[in-house]
Amino acid sequence: MYAIIDIGGKQAKVAKGDVVSVERIPEVGETVTFTPLLVVDKDGQAVTDKDRLASSTVTATVHGEEKGKKIDIFTYKNKTGNRRRRGHRQTYTTVEVTDIDLG
Repeated sequence: MYAIIDIGGKQAKVAKGDVVSVERIPEVGETVTFTPLLVVDKDGQAVTDKDRLASSTVTATVHGEEKGKKIDIFTYKNKTGNRRRRGHRQTYTTVEVTDIDLG
């Protein structure tokens, strides 16, 4: 059984036991629940009914936060000597999916 969930504007395909790095989820406890967009059960039947998906949940435990790769940003304007260099590292939250419940 797997589900497709919406996390931080992106979609992720998760199954029970998967460890996924998602964009930072501020101020969370030990567990997090998500509402799935699509659930496919063990028989291969896809559940897309909005009423049934509204009552279903995906439960995950939070393992911690980590930083991603550094992205270098360099801007340059010709003939003016204008140069600017900076960087960015996105913070991610690592979660492990513990249960997918169809409700």
